Amino acid sequence: MAAVPVAAGERVVSLDVLRGLALLGIGLMNVEYFSRPLRDMGQGLDPSLPPVDHALAWLVYVFVQGKFWILFSLLFGMGFAALDERARVAGIDFSTLYLRRAAGLMLIGLVHALLIWAGDILVTYALGAVVLLWFRDAEPARQGRWGAALYGVPALVLLLMAGMMWVSPEPTQADHSASEAARLALEKARRAEEVVAYSSGSWWDAVLVRGRFFIDNLDETLVFEVFALGIFLMGAWLLRSGAITDPAAHLRLHRVLRFVALPAGLGLALASVSVATRFDWETDGARALLAMSLMLLASPLMSLGYLSWTLRALQTRTGARMLGALAPAGRMALTNYLLQSIVGTLVFYGYGLGLWGRVPRRWELLGVVVLFAMQVVASRLWLSHFRFGPVEWLWRAFTYGRFPPMRATSALTP
Repeated sequence: MAAVPVAAGERVVSLDVLRGLALLGIGLMNVEYFSRPLRDMGQGLDPSLPPVDHALAWLVYVFVQGKFWILFSLLFGMGFAALDERARVAGIDFSTLYLRRAAGLMLIGLVHALLIWAGDILVTYALGAVVLLWFRDAEPARQGRWGAALYGVPALVLLLMAGMMWVSPEPTQADHSASEAARLALEKARRAEEVVAYSSGSWWDAVLVRGRFFIDNLDETLVFEVFALGIFLMGAWLLRSGAITDPAAHLRLHRVLRFVALPAGLGLALASVSVATRFDWETDGARALLAMSLMLLASPLMSLGYLSWTLRALQTRTGARMLGALAPAGRMALTNYLLQSIVGTLVFYGYGLGLWGRVPRRWELLGVVVLFAMQVVASRLWLSHFRFGPVEWLWRAFTYGRFPPMRATSALTP
């Protein structure tokens, strides 16, 4: 049987709403690094910010950063599970179809990472999609356990290491070896290269720097892949268990997510920022590792709480009306994600408006909210005429081997 896009009645609107919400959170998280070197990721808050901007950055760090890529990743795992279930019902060769889908996402991710913005996450998703196939036939509960283990065990190991370093610190000794000096000098030079290329260089200068950043961070991408795969599997478990499509039948689970997981995650996040908000890995690695590992554990708990509260709100008339407005943006999440990067780089980079380092944090965040509001309106208008976002349409064409009808008058929807 030939594979076809999903019929209109088969869409789960709550997933589109959650994608829209995740899109806003990712924008609030990413905007900082449209005007700051990506090599500063993992360094914590910028201590030079004025008080108001520092307070806003603190709020983003505690409540947003790390939480919404996890929400997006949970949704990616849910999408995998939904496609798998539909393929089984239709008798479709799912593995071949999904590998084509992953290859298409990889191409889009490489274009994004190299030609638009280096902070891409799509390449990670594409790689994870291939590994997900190994878990296709696992029972939902087993997928959930694997997911929790792949994310939680490394995070707990890091926390244990940090605790041991914290309780029994070794005397700090600077490494004066030639190799370490060369490494630090290279890192400093690469960071300075980023600043020059992005703040005042041409588009091609930025492409070259993005390429070097991509290669330099391949090892970190593979490490991050383990955490991402764990979240994908938890998302697959949530969908296959029915907790997303029929939350009323899983009241106990959702109460745990709302009233246990979310407060526990927030407590861990507050513990993290009480340890450190600026990470000095060279001279105080124990403090930095402790703060980072606490936040690693906090983020999925808070994300799951956000997800559950959103589903609860969607069960009310007011919540369904207000949050339902996000669904069109969620249906076009891939297009809107890329558009955020295009707008962000054109605003801040030298080959655009050149506002690198000149916009206060408060205006950056307000700009994201305004852009997202525009995306919500534009997505609704677009989908009143067309069935897919433009990038979604190309992705589906690559996946299914033919261009699907684009006009909204067609009987099928994505």
